[in-house]
Amino acid sequence: MQTRVKEWGNSQGIRLPKEVLKNAGISLNEILDIKTSNGAITLVKPFRHKTLEERAEEFDGELMLDGEYDWGEPVGREVW
Repeated sequence: MQTRVKEWGNSQGIRLPKEVLKNAGISLNEILDIKTSNGAITLVKPFRHKTLEERAEEFDGELMLDGEYDWGEPVGREVW
């Protein structure tokens, strides 16, 4: 796939097809980091820690914070 660099106001820009953004997991208005190296431009989604609410959504809203967790048998010199 190819695209063309065009003028966009006082800057230059390229258009990315919707399918390319979808395959990369990038949404509209999402912030991206720009990296350049040896004639290549790379757009990267920056790492972002998830909020507690976002993490809870991954577990159907149940984080099970009110009980003990079994970490298994001791494997070193830790004392229980």
